[in-house]
Parts: sequence; structure tokens; C-alpha cells
Amino acid sequence: MKKGKILTGTLLLGSLWGFAEIVIGDWLRVYDLPAGAILTGVFALGLMLLSRITFKTRGMQLGMGLVAGFLRLFNPITASHICSAIAIMAEGLIFEMLYPLLTPADNEDFPLALQVSSGVVLSYGVYVTGYIVSQILTAALSTAGFHLANLFPYLPVIFSSGLLAAVIGGAVAPLVIRLRNADVRKISNTVYYPVSLIVSALCWVAVLAI
Repeated sequence: MKKGKILTGTLLLGSLWGFAEIVIGDWLRVYDLPAGAILTGVFALGLMLLSRITFKTRGMQLGMGLVAGFLRLFNPITASHICSAIAIMAEGLIFEMLYPLLTPADNEDFPLALQVSSGVVLSYGVYVTGYIVSQILTAALSTAGFHLANLFPYLPVIFSSGLLAAVIGGAVAPLVIRLRNADVRKISNTVYYPVSLIVSALCWVAVLAI
């Protein structure tokens, strides 16, 4: 596949992910809903899985995480925007590491039981690891610095909070995997590039305007 389509797809899906983290995430937090687990299970997993099975390209999900995390930095509505950005970027990296271990090759059979279990493990692993990495790096970048003893008391909370992300991921993964036969190369360049760039730009404009 042409690098132009991959880079444009990375920008588009990463922008949509970042937009969801900011707009939908902040709306969920207003109502005291578990925004992190919901966003990871639905948007982070859903969009990264969609990109992997349709573009069939490694490294794209890390790029999406960098785009989404960078976009999060442009909208510091909450005091934890740096922590959120780090978590988002870490989720892209963790997905890249876990996906080959939990799923068959693109041309192999993908039974429903494996789709569900892969979604559960991917979503849980991405959420929990991203959460932990963000806590470590955020503390390390602060004046107080990171101390391992300060992290241990929060680990049970982090591990338990990931259960919701796992359940959501188990439901989202089979829905997204149904698109595994989609071929992005069939989309006309005259449609693909303008639409992708316009939608990406709208995401950034909307975030910057909030």
C-alpha cells in the first residue's frame, strides 16, 4: 500500500481518537462515568484494530497514538492533560506489542471465540499498561520525581479499573473484525485524500476551538 495512504490514514484515525478522548471523554467525566475504560475499550481499541486489519500495516497504531496524544496536549481542559497524553501514546505502543501475540495472520481464520478473547486481553492490556506508564512518566517529569513505593498502593485500583475496558473490548473487537476483508486500496484517491484530510482538520479545529 502507498505510504501516502498509510500516513493519511494514521492522521485521520489518530485525529478521531484524540477528538474522542477530548470531547467525549470530558463529557463522560462531567457525569462521573469511567471515561478512561470506556474510551480505551471503544475508541482506542476500535480505531487501532480497524487500522490494523484494514491497512495491515505495523507501526500505524503507534503513529495514531502519537497523533491523538499530541492533540490532547493542545486542549488542556483538565489538569491531567499531560498524564492523559502520555497514556494515549503508551496505548499505541502497547497495542503494537500485544497484537501479534494475540491474533492470527491476516489471511487466517479468526473464530468468534478468538475475536472476543483477543479483544478482552488487548483492551485490558492496553488500558492497564497505558495507565501505569502514564503514572510513572508523569511523576518522573514532575518536581517530586517518581518513587516506586508511591505506585504500589494504586496498582489494585488500576488493575480493577481495567475490567470494564476488557468487557467493552470483548464486545467491540468482533464488530470491528467483521471489516477485515475491507480493502482500503479500492477507495479512489480523489475521495480518500480529500475526505481524510478534511475530517482530520475538522477534528483539530474543533479541539482548538473548545
